[in-house]
Amino acid sequence: MAEKINVGSKVFSSKIGAILAAAGSAVGLGNVWRFPTETGANGGAAFILIYVLFMLVLGVPVMVTEFAIGRHGHKDVKHSFESMAGGRKGWRWMGLFPVVAGFLVLSYYAVVAGWTLYYAYEAGINGFAGKDAAQYAADFEQFSSNPYLPTLWMAVIVMMTCGIVALGVQKGIERGSKIMMPILFIFIIILVGCSLSLPGAEKGLTFLLRPDFSKVTGATVLSAMGQAFFSLSVGICCLCTYACYFRKDVNLFKDGLSVASIDTLVALCSGFIIFPAVYSISGLEPNAGPSLVFITLPNVFQTVFGGMPALAYTFSLIFYLLLVMAALTSSISMLEMSAAYFHEEHRISRPMSAFLVSTVCLVLGTMCSLSFGIWSDVKIFSLGFFDLFDFLVAKLMMPIGSFLMCIFVGWVVDENIVRNELTNEGTITTWLYPVWRFIVRYIAPVLIFLIFVNELGVFDFLKK
Repeated sequence: MAEKINVGSKVFSSKIGAILAAAGSAVGLGNVWRFPTETGANGGAAFILIYVLFMLVLGVPVMVTEFAIGRHGHKDVKHSFESMAGGRKGWRWMGLFPVVAGFLVLSYYAVVAGWTLYYAYEAGINGFAGKDAAQYAADFEQFSSNPYLPTLWMAVIVMMTCGIVALGVQKGIERGSKIMMPILFIFIIILVGCSLSLPGAEKGLTFLLRPDFSKVTGATVLSAMGQAFFSLSVGICCLCTYACYFRKDVNLFKDGLSVASIDTLVALCSGFIIFPAVYSISGLEPNAGPSLVFITLPNVFQTVFGGMPALAYTFSLIFYLLLVMAALTSSISMLEMSAAYFHEEHRISRPMSAFLVSTVCLVLGTMCSLSFGIWSDVKIFSLGFFDLFDFLVAKLMMPIGSFLMCIFVGWVVDENIVRNELTNEGTITTWLYPVWRFIVRYIAPVLIFLIFVNELGVFDFLKK
Protein backbone atom coordinates (compact mmCIF):
# COMPACT_ATOMS: atom_id res chain seq x y z
CA MET A 1 0.00 0.00 0.00
CA ALA A 2 1.38 3.39 -0.99
CA GLU A 3 2.40 5.67 1.82
CA LYS A 4 0.14 8.61 2.45
CA ILE A 5 1.61 11.82 1.11
CA ASN A 6 3.03 14.04 3.79
CA VAL A 7 1.84 17.60 3.25
CA GLY A 8 3.28 19.06 6.40
CA SER A 9 5.71 21.93 6.65
CA LYS A 10 8.72 19.60 6.30
CA VAL A 11 8.06 18.88 2.63
CA PHE A 12 8.06 21.12 -0.42
CA SER A 13 4.47 22.20 -0.96
CA SER A 14 4.61 21.90 -4.76
CA LYS A 15 6.48 19.98 -7.45
CA ILE A 16 7.73 23.18 -9.07
CA GLY A 17 9.05 24.32 -5.71
CA ALA A 18 11.00 21.06 -5.35
CA ILE A 19 12.45 21.35 -8.86
CA LEU A 20 13.44 25.00 -8.46
CA ALA A 21 15.08 24.33 -5.09
CA ALA A 22 17.05 21.37 -6.46
CA ALA A 23 17.98 23.31 -9.60
CA GLY A 24 19.08 26.24 -7.44
CA SER A 25 21.35 23.90 -5.52
CA ALA A 26 22.90 22.57 -8.73
CA VAL A 27 23.23 25.90 -10.54
CA GLY A 28 26.24 27.72 -9.12
CA LEU A 29 29.27 29.77 -9.98
CA GLY A 30 30.89 26.86 -11.84
CA ASN A 31 28.16 27.11 -14.49
CA VAL A 32 29.36 30.62 -15.27
CA TRP A 33 33.13 30.50 -15.12
CA ARG A 34 34.03 26.90 -15.91
CA PHE A 35 31.59 25.40 -18.41
CA PRO A 36 31.86 28.03 -21.19
CA THR A 37 35.65 28.08 -21.11
CA GLU A 38 35.91 24.28 -21.04
CA THR A 39 33.53 24.14 -23.99
CA GLY A 40 35.44 26.64 -26.09
CA ALA A 41 38.81 25.07 -25.36
CA ASN A 42 37.71 21.50 -26.06
CA GLY A 43 35.95 21.53 -29.39
CA GLY A 44 32.85 23.68 -28.87
CA ALA A 45 29.72 21.77 -29.81
CA ALA A 46 31.73 18.52 -29.84
CA PHE A 47 32.46 19.03 -26.13
CA ILE A 48 28.80 19.88 -25.47
CA LEU A 49 27.67 16.60 -27.06
CA ILE A 50 30.08 14.61 -24.88
CA TYR A 51 29.03 16.62 -21.83
CA VAL A 52 25.33 15.92 -22.45
CA LEU A 53 26.11 12.21 -22.88
CA PHE A 54 27.88 12.09 -19.51
CA MET A 55 25.12 14.14 -17.92
CA LEU A 56 22.69 11.39 -18.95
CA VAL A 57 24.85 8.35 -18.11
CA LEU A 58 26.52 9.73 -14.98
CA GLY A 59 25.15 13.00 -13.62
CA VAL A 60 21.44 12.19 -13.68
CA PRO A 61 21.74 8.58 -12.41
CA VAL A 62 23.88 9.64 -9.44
CA MET A 63 21.51 12.53 -8.73
CA VAL A 64 18.52 10.16 -8.79
CA THR A 65 20.44 7.92 -6.39
CA GLU A 66 20.72 10.84 -3.98
CA PHE A 67 17.03 11.58 -4.46
CA ALA A 68 16.09 7.99 -3.60
CA ILE A 69 18.11 7.98 -0.37
CA GLY A 70 16.80 11.37 0.76
CA ARG A 71 13.13 10.80 0.09
CA HIS A 72 13.21 7.33 1.64
CA GLY A 73 14.33 8.78 4.98
CA HIS A 74 12.17 11.94 4.94
CA LYS A 75 14.27 13.56 7.69
CA ASP A 76 17.88 14.69 7.38
CA VAL A 77 20.63 12.97 5.40
CA LYS A 78 22.01 11.02 8.38
CA HIS A 79 18.63 9.52 9.21
CA SER A 80 17.93 8.88 5.53
CA PHE A 81 21.08 6.78 5.17
CA GLU A 82 20.28 4.96 8.41
CA SER A 83 16.74 4.26 7.23
CA MET A 84 17.90 2.84 3.90
CA ALA A 85 20.79 0.91 5.49
CA GLY A 86 18.47 -0.84 7.91
CA GLY A 87 20.46 -3.36 9.95
CA ARG A 88 23.62 -2.89 7.91
CA LYS A 89 25.46 -0.91 10.57
CA GLY A 90 28.64 -0.74 8.53
CA TRP A 91 26.96 1.70 6.14
CA ARG A 92 25.05 3.86 8.62
CA TRP A 93 28.10 6.12 9.15
CA MET A 94 27.75 7.49 5.62
CA GLY A 95 25.02 9.80 6.85
CA LEU A 96 27.56 11.84 8.82
CA PHE A 97 29.71 12.36 5.74
CA PRO A 98 27.49 15.16 4.29
CA VAL A 99 27.27 16.89 7.67
CA VAL A 100 31.04 17.45 7.67
CA ALA A 101 31.02 18.31 3.97
CA GLY A 102 28.37 20.97 4.58
CA PHE A 103 30.64 22.89 6.93
CA LEU A 104 33.65 22.70 4.64
CA VAL A 105 32.01 23.49 1.31
CA LEU A 106 30.00 26.47 2.58
CA SER A 107 33.07 27.89 4.33
CA TYR A 108 35.11 28.35 1.17
CA TYR A 109 32.20 28.77 -1.25
CA ALA A 110 30.89 31.68 0.82
CA VAL A 111 34.20 33.49 0.32
CA VAL A 112 33.74 33.52 -3.47
CA ALA A 113 30.04 34.26 -3.06
CA GLY A 114 31.06 37.26 -0.96
CA TRP A 115 33.27 38.44 -3.82
CA THR A 116 30.28 38.35 -6.17
CA LEU A 117 28.20 40.37 -3.69
CA TYR A 118 30.95 42.96 -3.36
CA TYR A 119 31.24 43.23 -7.14
CA ALA A 120 27.47 43.64 -7.40
CA TYR A 121 27.82 46.51 -4.92
CA GLU A 122 30.69 47.99 -6.96
CA ALA A 123 28.59 47.73 -10.10
CA GLY A 124 25.70 49.38 -8.29
CA ILE A 125 27.79 52.43 -7.31
CA ASN A 126 29.35 52.52 -10.80
CA GLY A 127 32.76 51.61 -9.40
CA PHE A 128 33.97 50.03 -12.65
CA ALA A 129 33.78 53.18 -14.75
CA GLY A 130 36.91 54.92 -16.02
CA LYS A 131 39.43 52.14 -15.35
CA ASP A 132 41.77 50.19 -17.61
CA ALA A 133 42.58 46.46 -17.69
CA ALA A 134 45.54 46.76 -15.32
CA GLN A 135 43.41 48.56 -12.75
CA TYR A 136 40.80 45.78 -12.71
CA ALA A 137 43.50 43.22 -11.99
CA ALA A 138 45.05 45.41 -9.30
CA ASP A 139 41.65 46.09 -7.75
CA PHE A 140 40.85 42.39 -7.46
CA GLU A 141 44.24 41.59 -5.98
CA GLN A 142 43.91 44.42 -3.47
CA PHE A 143 40.36 43.44 -2.50
CA SER A 144 40.89 39.66 -2.19
CA SER A 145 44.00 40.16 -0.02
CA ASN A 146 42.37 42.73 2.25
CA PRO A 147 42.10 41.37 5.80
CA TYR A 148 38.65 42.88 6.42
CA LEU A 149 36.51 43.54 3.34
CA PRO A 150 36.28 40.01 1.85
CA THR A 151 35.55 38.58 5.29
CA LEU A 152 32.79 41.12 5.81
CA TRP A 153 31.10 40.32 2.48
CA MET A 154 31.50 36.60 3.15
CA ALA A 155 29.75 37.09 6.48
CA VAL A 156 26.88 38.91 4.77
CA ILE A 157 26.36 35.95 2.42
CA VAL A 158 26.45 33.46 5.30
CA MET A 159 23.93 35.45 7.34
CA MET A 160 21.62 35.86 4.34
CA THR A 161 21.80 32.11 3.85
CA CYS A 162 21.20 31.54 7.55
CA GLY A 163 18.11 33.74 7.52
CA ILE A 164 16.53 31.80 4.66
CA VAL A 165 17.31 28.35 6.11
CA ALA A 166 16.05 29.42 9.56
CA LEU A 167 12.60 30.11 8.08
CA GLY A 168 12.13 26.45 7.25
CA VAL A 169 11.52 24.28 4.22
CA GLN A 170 8.44 25.94 2.79
CA LYS A 171 8.70 29.52 4.08
CA GLY A 172 12.47 29.73 3.62
CA ILE A 173 14.06 27.36 1.11
CA GLU A 174 11.08 26.82 -1.20
CA ARG A 175 9.86 30.41 -1.15
CA GLY A 176 13.38 31.71 -1.65
CA SER A 177 13.89 29.39 -4.63
CA LYS A 178 10.58 30.43 -6.16
CA ILE A 179 11.67 34.07 -5.96
CA MET A 180 15.36 33.84 -6.83
CA MET A 181 15.30 31.27 -9.63
CA PRO A 182 12.76 33.16 -11.82
CA ILE A 183 14.77 36.36 -11.25
CA LEU A 184 17.92 34.47 -12.27
CA PHE A 185 16.20 33.31 -15.48
CA ILE A 186 15.01 36.84 -16.27
CA PHE A 187 18.53 38.20 -15.76
CA ILE A 188 19.90 35.50 -18.06
CA ILE A 189 17.43 36.33 -20.83
CA ILE A 190 18.22 40.05 -20.61
CA LEU A 191 21.98 39.48 -20.65
CA VAL A 192 21.87 36.95 -23.51
CA GLY A 193 19.84 39.38 -25.61
CA CYS A 194 22.25 42.24 -24.93
CA SER A 195 25.35 40.13 -25.54
CA LEU A 196 24.14 38.64 -28.83
CA SER A 197 23.36 42.12 -30.15
CA LEU A 198 26.99 43.25 -29.81
CA PRO A 199 29.22 43.73 -32.86
CA GLY A 200 31.47 40.71 -33.25
CA ALA A 201 29.15 38.47 -31.23
CA GLU A 202 29.31 35.83 -33.95
CA LYS A 203 33.00 35.25 -33.16
CA GLY A 204 32.13 34.38 -29.58
CA LEU A 205 29.36 32.03 -30.69
CA THR A 206 31.77 30.35 -33.10
CA PHE A 207 34.28 29.85 -30.28
CA LEU A 208 31.59 28.34 -28.10
CA LEU A 209 29.52 26.28 -30.52
CA ARG A 210 31.57 25.34 -33.57
CA PRO A 211 32.15 21.58 -33.44
CA ASP A 212 35.86 20.95 -33.72
CA PHE A 213 36.38 17.21 -33.36
CA SER A 214 40.11 17.62 -33.93
CA LYS A 215 40.33 18.96 -30.36
CA VAL A 216 38.58 15.94 -28.88
CA THR A 217 41.17 13.89 -27.00
CA GLY A 218 41.22 11.70 -23.93
CA ALA A 219 41.65 14.85 -21.86
CA THR A 220 38.54 16.33 -23.51
CA VAL A 221 36.47 13.30 -22.57
CA LEU A 222 37.72 13.44 -18.98
CA SER A 223 36.98 17.18 -18.83
CA ALA A 224 33.41 16.69 -20.11
CA MET A 225 32.90 13.82 -17.67
CA GLY A 226 34.15 15.91 -14.77
CA GLN A 227 32.06 18.92 -15.79
CA ALA A 228 28.89 16.81 -15.92
CA PHE A 229 29.71 15.36 -12.51
CA PHE A 230 30.73 18.54 -10.66
CA SER A 231 28.09 20.74 -12.28
CA LEU A 232 25.31 18.99 -10.36
CA SER A 233 27.27 19.01 -7.08
CA VAL A 234 26.54 15.32 -6.52
CA GLY A 235 28.40 13.36 -3.90
CA ILE A 236 28.16 15.71 -0.94
CA CYS A 237 24.39 15.22 -0.63
CA CYS A 238 23.03 18.73 -1.17
CA LEU A 239 20.43 17.19 -3.48
CA CYS A 240 19.93 14.25 -1.14
CA THR A 241 19.08 16.75 1.60
CA TYR A 242 16.45 18.46 -0.55
CA ALA A 243 15.02 15.08 -1.55
CA CYS A 244 14.26 14.52 2.13
CA TYR A 245 11.53 17.13 1.59
CA PHE A 246 10.10 15.66 -1.63
CA ARG A 247 6.52 14.47 -1.56
CA LYS A 248 5.93 10.77 -2.16
CA ASP A 249 4.16 11.42 -5.48
CA VAL A 250 7.22 13.11 -7.05
CA ASN A 251 8.63 11.24 -10.06
CA LEU A 252 12.34 11.17 -9.20
CA PHE A 253 13.42 10.36 -12.76
CA LYS A 254 11.47 13.28 -14.26
CA ASP A 255 12.67 15.68 -11.59
CA GLY A 256 16.25 14.54 -12.12
CA LEU A 257 16.03 15.20 -15.84
CA SER A 258 14.39 18.58 -15.18
CA VAL A 259 17.14 19.67 -12.80
CA ALA A 260 19.86 18.50 -15.20
CA SER A 261 18.18 20.32 -18.09
CA ILE A 262 17.96 23.58 -16.15
CA ASP A 263 21.57 23.26 -15.02
CA THR A 264 22.79 22.66 -18.59
CA LEU A 265 20.65 25.47 -19.99
CA VAL A 266 22.08 27.97 -17.49
CA ALA A 267 25.61 26.84 -18.35
CA LEU A 268 25.00 27.26 -22.09
CA CYS A 269 23.39 30.66 -21.60
CA SER A 270 26.39 31.76 -19.54
CA GLY A 271 28.49 31.07 -22.61
CA PHE A 272 26.07 33.10 -24.74
CA ILE A 273 26.53 35.97 -22.31
CA ILE A 274 30.28 35.86 -21.81
CA PHE A 275 31.91 35.01 -25.12
CA PRO A 276 30.08 37.32 -27.52
CA ALA A 277 31.02 40.13 -25.12
CA VAL A 278 34.64 38.97 -24.77
CA TYR A 279 35.12 38.56 -28.52
CA SER A 280 33.70 42.00 -29.16
CA ILE A 281 37.10 43.28 -28.02
CA SER A 282 39.78 42.51 -30.58
CA GLY A 283 42.70 40.45 -29.28
CA LEU A 284 41.14 39.61 -25.90
CA GLU A 285 41.27 35.91 -25.04
CA PRO A 286 38.87 34.31 -22.55
CA ASN A 287 40.23 32.62 -19.46
CA ALA A 288 38.63 30.63 -16.67
CA GLY A 289 37.92 30.91 -12.98
CA PRO A 290 37.81 34.03 -10.83
CA SER A 291 40.06 36.00 -13.19
CA LEU A 292 37.39 35.73 -15.90
CA VAL A 293 34.60 37.00 -13.66
CA PHE A 294 36.41 39.56 -11.54
CA ILE A 295 39.12 40.89 -13.86
CA THR A 296 38.32 40.22 -17.52
CA LEU A 297 34.57 40.84 -17.52
CA PRO A 298 34.54 44.23 -15.74
CA ASN A 299 37.01 45.37 -18.39
CA VAL A 300 34.85 43.85 -21.15
CA PHE A 301 31.66 45.50 -19.95
CA GLN A 302 33.21 48.95 -19.74
CA THR A 303 35.05 48.61 -23.05
CA VAL A 304 32.17 47.19 -25.07
CA PHE A 305 29.64 49.68 -23.75
CA GLY A 306 32.16 52.51 -23.33
CA GLY A 307 30.14 54.90 -25.44
CA MET A 308 26.95 54.03 -23.56
CA PRO A 309 27.62 54.46 -19.83
CA ALA A 310 24.05 53.68 -18.84
CA LEU A 311 24.13 50.36 -20.68
CA ALA A 312 27.55 49.48 -19.24
CA TYR A 313 26.22 50.20 -15.77
CA THR A 314 23.04 48.15 -16.29
CA PHE A 315 24.80 45.17 -17.89
CA SER A 316 27.42 45.00 -15.14
CA LEU A 317 24.88 45.30 -12.34
CA ILE A 318 22.56 42.63 -13.73
CA PHE A 319 25.45 40.25 -14.40
CA TYR A 320 26.80 40.39 -10.85
CA LEU A 321 23.32 40.17 -9.37
CA LEU A 322 22.92 37.04 -11.48
CA LEU A 323 26.07 35.63 -9.88
CA VAL A 324 24.79 36.51 -6.41
CA MET A 325 21.53 34.64 -7.09
CA ALA A 326 23.41 31.58 -8.37
CA ALA A 327 25.76 31.61 -5.39
CA LEU A 328 23.01 32.13 -2.82
CA THR A 329 20.72 29.35 -4.09
CA SER A 330 23.66 26.95 -3.85
CA SER A 331 24.84 28.13 -0.43
CA ILE A 332 21.35 27.56 1.00
CA SER A 333 21.55 23.85 0.24
CA MET A 334 25.07 23.68 1.67
CA LEU A 335 23.97 25.16 4.99
CA GLU A 336 20.82 23.05 5.07
CA MET A 337 22.83 19.79 5.00
CA SER A 338 24.38 20.40 8.40
CA ALA A 339 21.57 22.46 9.92
CA ALA A 340 18.97 19.76 9.21
CA TYR A 341 21.12 17.20 11.02
CA PHE A 342 21.33 19.24 14.24
CA HIS A 343 17.64 20.08 14.00
CA GLU A 344 16.57 16.43 13.70
CA GLU A 345 19.29 14.60 15.64
CA HIS A 346 19.65 16.91 18.62
CA ARG A 347 16.14 18.43 18.64
CA ILE A 348 17.49 21.94 18.33
CA SER A 349 15.12 24.49 16.80
CA ARG A 350 15.66 25.17 13.13
CA PRO A 351 16.68 28.84 13.66
CA MET A 352 19.19 27.85 16.33
CA SER A 353 20.55 25.00 14.17
CA ALA A 354 21.04 27.37 11.25
CA PHE A 355 22.72 29.90 13.54
CA LEU A 356 25.12 27.35 15.07
CA VAL A 357 26.21 26.00 11.69
CA SER A 358 26.56 29.53 10.32
CA THR A 359 28.75 30.53 13.24
CA VAL A 360 31.16 27.65 12.60
CA CYS A 361 31.17 28.44 8.88
CA LEU A 362 31.94 32.08 9.62
CA VAL A 363 35.03 31.01 11.57
CA LEU A 364 36.17 28.58 8.89
CA GLY A 365 35.26 31.05 6.15
CA THR A 366 37.35 33.73 7.80
CA MET A 367 40.31 31.36 7.72
CA CYS A 368 39.71 30.74 4.01
CA SER A 369 39.36 34.44 3.27
CA LEU A 370 42.54 35.35 5.11
CA SER A 371 44.45 32.70 3.18
CA PHE A 372 44.45 35.13 0.25
CA GLY A 373 46.04 37.83 2.38
CA ILE A 374 47.74 37.97 5.75
CA TRP A 375 47.54 34.16 6.20
CA SER A 376 48.81 33.36 2.73
CA ASP A 377 51.96 31.84 4.23
CA VAL A 378 49.98 29.49 6.50
CA LYS A 379 50.01 26.11 4.75
CA ILE A 380 48.76 22.63 5.54
CA PHE A 381 50.21 20.03 3.17
CA SER A 382 51.41 22.99 1.07
CA LEU A 383 47.84 24.30 0.74
CA GLY A 384 46.23 27.40 2.21
CA PHE A 385 42.91 26.99 4.01
CA PHE A 386 40.82 27.88 0.94
CA ASP A 387 42.68 25.49 -1.35
CA LEU A 388 42.74 22.81 1.33
CA PHE A 389 38.98 22.87 1.83
CA ASP A 390 38.44 22.93 -1.92
CA PHE A 391 40.75 19.94 -2.32
CA LEU A 392 39.01 17.98 0.44
CA VAL A 393 35.53 18.60 -0.98
CA ALA A 394 36.01 18.62 -4.77
CA LYS A 395 38.81 16.10 -5.17
CA LEU A 396 38.05 13.73 -2.31
CA MET A 397 34.59 14.00 -0.76
CA MET A 398 32.53 14.43 -3.93
CA PRO A 399 33.97 11.52 -5.95
CA ILE A 400 34.41 9.20 -2.94
CA GLY A 401 30.92 10.02 -1.65
CA SER A 402 29.33 9.39 -5.04
CA PHE A 403 31.26 6.15 -5.53
CA LEU A 404 30.18 4.80 -2.14
CA MET A 405 26.56 5.86 -2.72
CA CYS A 406 26.47 3.91 -5.98
CA ILE A 407 27.90 0.83 -4.27
CA PHE A 408 25.52 1.27 -1.34
CA VAL A 409 22.32 1.64 -3.36
CA GLY A 410 23.34 -0.58 -6.26
CA TRP A 411 24.77 -3.53 -4.33
CA VAL A 412 23.99 -3.31 -0.60
CA VAL A 413 20.42 -2.07 -0.16
CA ASP A 414 17.58 -4.50 -0.77
CA GLU A 415 16.48 -3.99 -4.38
CA ASN A 416 12.80 -4.04 -3.39
CA ILE A 417 13.36 -0.95 -1.24
CA VAL A 418 15.11 0.87 -4.07
CA ARG A 419 12.55 -0.18 -6.70
CA ASN A 420 9.63 0.89 -4.52
CA GLU A 421 11.24 4.28 -3.94
CA LEU A 422 11.95 4.96 -7.60
CA THR A 423 8.60 3.66 -8.87
CA ASN A 424 6.59 5.32 -6.10
CA GLU A 425 5.52 1.99 -4.61
CA GLY A 426 4.84 0.53 -8.05
CA THR A 427 2.51 3.33 -9.18
CA ILE A 428 4.98 4.43 -11.87
CA THR A 429 5.88 2.01 -14.65
CA THR A 430 9.07 3.11 -16.34
CA TRP A 431 11.76 1.53 -18.50
CA LEU A 432 14.23 3.93 -16.87
CA TYR A 433 14.49 1.91 -13.67
CA PRO A 434 16.42 -1.09 -15.08
CA VAL A 435 18.62 1.28 -17.11
CA TRP A 436 19.31 3.37 -14.01
CA ARG A 437 20.10 0.28 -11.94
CA PHE A 438 22.54 -1.06 -14.52
CA ILE A 439 24.33 2.30 -14.70
CA VAL A 440 24.54 2.73 -10.93
CA ARG A 441 25.89 -0.79 -10.42
CA TYR A 442 28.35 -1.07 -13.27
CA ILE A 443 29.01 2.14 -15.20
CA ALA A 444 28.84 5.03 -12.71
CA PRO A 445 31.39 3.58 -10.22
CA VAL A 446 33.95 3.15 -13.03
CA LEU A 447 33.39 6.67 -14.38
CA ILE A 448 33.56 8.20 -10.90
CA PHE A 449 36.81 6.36 -10.23
CA LEU A 450 38.24 7.82 -13.45
CA ILE A 451 37.16 11.31 -12.35
CA PHE A 452 38.75 10.74 -8.96
CA VAL A 453 42.15 9.73 -10.29
CA ASN A 454 41.99 12.46 -12.95
CA GLU A 455 41.40 15.11 -10.29
CA LEU A 456 44.48 13.82 -8.49
CA GLY A 457 46.51 14.46 -11.65
CA VAL A 458 47.06 10.86 -12.75
CA PHE A 459 46.01 11.65 -16.33
CA ASP A 460 47.78 15.00 -16.68
CA PHE A 461 49.97 13.53 -19.42
CA LEU A 462 46.89 13.51 -21.70
CA LYS A 463 46.78 17.32 -21.58
CA LYS A 464 50.30 17.74 -22.98
